[in-house]
Amino acid sequence: MTPAPRRAFTLVELIVVIGIIGTLLALAVAGVQHVRTLAARTECANKLKQIGIALHHYHSVHRVFPPGCSYKDGADPYPHMSWLTRILPYIDQDDIWTEAKRAFAQDPFFLNDPPHTALSRMIPLYLCPSDYRMRSPALIADVKVGLTSYLGVEGTDLTTFDGVLYLDSRVKIAHIIDGTSTTLMVGERPPSADLVLGWWYAGWGQSKTGSGDYDLGVRELNVDIYGPGCPSGPYAFTAGDFANQCDAFHFWSPHSGGANFLFADGSVRFLSYGADPIMSALATRAGREIVPDQY
Repeated sequence: MTPAPRRAFTLVELIVVIGIIGTLLALAVAGVQHVRTLAARTECANKLKQIGIALHHYHSVHRVFPPGCSYKDGADPYPHMSWLTRILPYIDQDDIWTEAKRAFAQDPFFLNDPPHTALSRMIPLYLCPSDYRMRSPALIADVKVGLTSYLGVEGTDLTTFDGVLYLDSRVKIAHIIDGTSTTLMVGERPPSADLVLGWWYAGWGQSKTGSGDYDLGVRELNVDIYGPGCPSGPYAFTAGDFANQCDAFHFWSPHSGGANFLFADGSVRFLSYGADPIMSALATRAGREIVPDQY
């Protein structure tokens, strides 16, 4: 008996099959990307949690949170050192802390490397995995500089000193009368487009307050040389872009829809950009503002 001839795919059927396969691949890729995005957001939250533990450990030892930026009109032994450097002993980086103290004793000008070899170090805990620029130190005018994705909340802006981490701050938990669970302490903001702002070890920041480098206000102003052509502010909590220099003046993250924040009680929460109207209330330690239960 002669077998029946096999029926081949028609062109239309082949196109349909290819389309289905393409759609399935697109869905798979989108699913993988979504999982990676959530994983990066969770990793940043975990890093902020560890930073919070270190800040509270520092407070337990010194009875005060570290200064956001050290200066004291030039009298501080660690001029322009960041709070991120001060907590090194509490994130298992004692050797780098010893190195930093020795360097400042030799030369108070933090840009001189040596002795400030820690300036160029990249601390994994301080880096957001979603920022591709964080794989190596930045090269700024022949100086290698380590970067940070996490900035202390100095309050409203660099002039108000009403937050927790700001120029020469010495804030105790008892000073946070608005409540530690509703007061911001650290938030996400990638380094500036030119990488001149966002140094973890030490830095001048705006008006030599550390603002924009490792501290930031939730209604920050642009008052210095770091944002030519950018509005003077105040800036809002909104989405940003790695290529936009003006986005250095507000909190934002590479994660979709908002950013992670560390609160003064040590908790970490993801705040959507829709929370912008209450950011000023969350940023002050003693403003006596009313904050809604859900935000």
